[in-house]
Amino acid sequence: MDSAEYERKIAHRFAAFDQDGSGYIDRADFNAAAARLLTEFGTTARCDKGQALYSGAEAFWQGMAGIADVDGDQRVTREEFVGGAVKRLRDSPERFAEIARPFLRAAIAVATADGSDDGRASVADVERALRVLGAGDEVAGIAAQSLDTDQDGTIAESDVVAAFSVYFTVIEPDK
Repeated sequence: MDSAEYERKIAHRFAAFDQDGSGYIDRADFNAAAARLLTEFGTTARCDKGQALYSGAEAFWQGMAGIADVDGDQRVTREEFVGGAVKRLRDSPERFAEIARPFLRAAIAVATADGSDDGRASVADVERALRVLGAGDEVAGIAAQSLDTDQDGTIAESDVVAAFSVYFTVIEPDK
């Protein structure tokens, strides 16, 4: 895939982070995503899981800002997002995974309906979380099913983190 095609596809991924449609990504987008997840799963912000989710959201925001906020205005524009992906992440999805991991770990814990703390969530709960974060119903269903790599009805944190980083950094050509 040529660089222009890669940039076009990464620019499309920008909307997943721009939760409020403002045209840029900022701390408020990450906090809004955390708040929606907590509401959906009936978890309070003050409990341990809620605090972990907000801490993970902040860490994710700080990591993204460190990679992409070129002008230091605490906002990441579409151009900065694409530039950061092309320059710093295209050949290193592992770097993006490490930035996202605290948020994703906490999101899985919040989405775990049975209260277990084993780093796994049901396919249905992951699908629900994806919808809350902005994925369409069909996409959320397909994505959640594909993350259940061992077909046991649950999805491991490691699978979520790996898929998330690949989705936002390694773009396959259209089929």
